Amino acid sequence: MKKNIQSFSLACLFIIACNSGNNGQPQIANNNSTVESPDVTGKHFTGSISNGMKGDSISFDVSADGKKLTNLTFKGYWRCSGKLESTTAGPEGAFDIVNGKVSGHISEPPNGGATAWRFDLDASIQGKKASGTFRMNINNLGCDTYKLNWTAIGN
Repeated sequence: MKKNIQSFSLACLFIIACNSGNNGQPQIANNNSTVESPDVTGKHFTGSISNGMKGDSISFDVSADGKKLTNLTFKGYWRCSGKLESTTAGPEGAFDIVNGKVSGHISEPPNGGATAWRFDLDASIQGKKASGTFRMNINNLGCDTYKLNWTAIGN
């Protein structure tokens, strides 16, 4: 009987020693690393439009510091005064990228006017993948792409 009590005592001590410091709960590895967004710097993106005319495309560049989206170019069809026209256009200005996201517009000329071009862009850029919406219009001339959904790949 004494031998069984000693064995039982040793087993209890072993269990207590193995679980010390974690209140008897399984120990989980502590991982304090932070997750950063994938690198979006210095890439050229090309993509397609999912709800426009067949062959419509979009392209742009991300600056080396990852803070600006430049050279936005739409190549495709839009309605202008009731007619479907092919065009290639984009703003001369740049969009700000904040935490991999773009949300804003560029008007050219900047103060607007009756025939000002307006470029609206919403984008999410993560690593080599980007997606969002784009719209280009000139209100007084009745020209508009309407809101287009796009996806693009960077290289």
